[in-house]
Amino acid sequence: MSTKDFLEKDYYAVLGVPKSATADEIKKAYRKLARQYHPDANQGSPEKETKFKEVSEAYDVLSDGKRRKEYDEARTLFGSGLGGPRPGGGSGGFPFDFGDLFGGTAGQQGGGGAGERIGDLFGGLFNRGGSSTRTTGSTTRPRRGQDIESEVTLSFTEAVEGTTVSLRLTSSASCSACSGTGAKAGTTPRVCPTCEGTGAASRNLGNFAFSEPCRDCKGRGLLVDDPCPVCDGSGRAKSTRTIQARIPAGVSDGKRVKLKAKGAPGENGGPAGDLYIVTHVKPHPVFGRSADNLTITVPVTFTEAALGAEIKVPILKGMPVTVRIAPGTRNGQVQRVRGRGATRKDGTKGDLLVTFEVIVPKQLDDKARELLTEFRDATAGDDPRAELIQKARSE
Repeated sequence: MSTKDFLEKDYYAVLGVPKSATADEIKKAYRKLARQYHPDANQGSPEKETKFKEVSEAYDVLSDGKRRKEYDEARTLFGSGLGGPRPGGGSGGFPFDFGDLFGGTAGQQGGGGAGERIGDLFGGLFNRGGSSTRTTGSTTRPRRGQDIESEVTLSFTEAVEGTTVSLRLTSSASCSACSGTGAKAGTTPRVCPTCEGTGAASRNLGNFAFSEPCRDCKGRGLLVDDPCPVCDGSGRAKSTRTIQARIPAGVSDGKRVKLKAKGAPGENGGPAGDLYIVTHVKPHPVFGRSADNLTITVPVTFTEAALGAEIKVPILKGMPVTVRIAPGTRNGQVQRVRGRGATRKDGTKGDLLVTFEVIVPKQLDDKARELLTEFRDATAGDDPRAELIQKARSE
């Protein structure tokens, strides 16, 4: 992709969100599109695979506050006319080469000018904070590998305690048949005569010049006369590998876990991309989650709630704990059990929130009915609705 393509790409349009979109709106739009175009759900559809890469690239920039700001500034500067009048007069534009944008260096007309400002801006945005190697001689520029996104479904306990999962990933990698040269076995590629092996060509647009990948060699700096039959001369092929990925404790449903440098391998010595794992958590039949706390609803009898009692309450892992119910406990009352919740990032644990549910018996034998009738008669003077009726009348 040429420098001009980067400048003209509208990442907001790719995700279908306005420039004023919040981080949550951007994440929501990305997840919807990622599910729609994910390669695993669209086998044999190169168009949707390409769309998935575009969506991932857009989210990679817009989800990072710093990179999004740099991107917005770059588009603002470009849209306002980089070829305008020179400071101090004159009809020419600022003298700089857009090829330097990706090289991390200023324009060759002196330091501190527009070329240096734009170079710093785009260097940080598209080189992902790292220094880029300029094309010299027959050595092509290292390229960072693509980011990969995968999904994993976890049990409730695995999400709370953390786990290690096996993931089978498919990505672009150096072709094993030709060792990445793109040439058929027994042959070698030749240096591209157009760019003399640099992989880049300069195109003059009047007030400034664009340095973009050479069209003849597609930026590789080499030409293949007898292409490899496996990769069709591209030097890249689909690679499948299985990795062990550690999911940290305390992840929630829909959490996006980033594993640095676990994505697709880079080209020409470039760094690997990152792996993003979206977690899906199965519900538990007994426990729920509230941030770092676990929740549970425990049934208690009328007499336990009225008179008080000590009861056994299950926890996620381990033997049940003893919880004391205070006399006069009401239905729906919550009691906190310290340190029995989900594991936090610092290794400590949240709490277990126990909600008491007073159970009314559906069937009574004669003895129980007689005793309850006596209890009713003994407490006949206590009307629990008296205060409610009084408040209703006062309005």
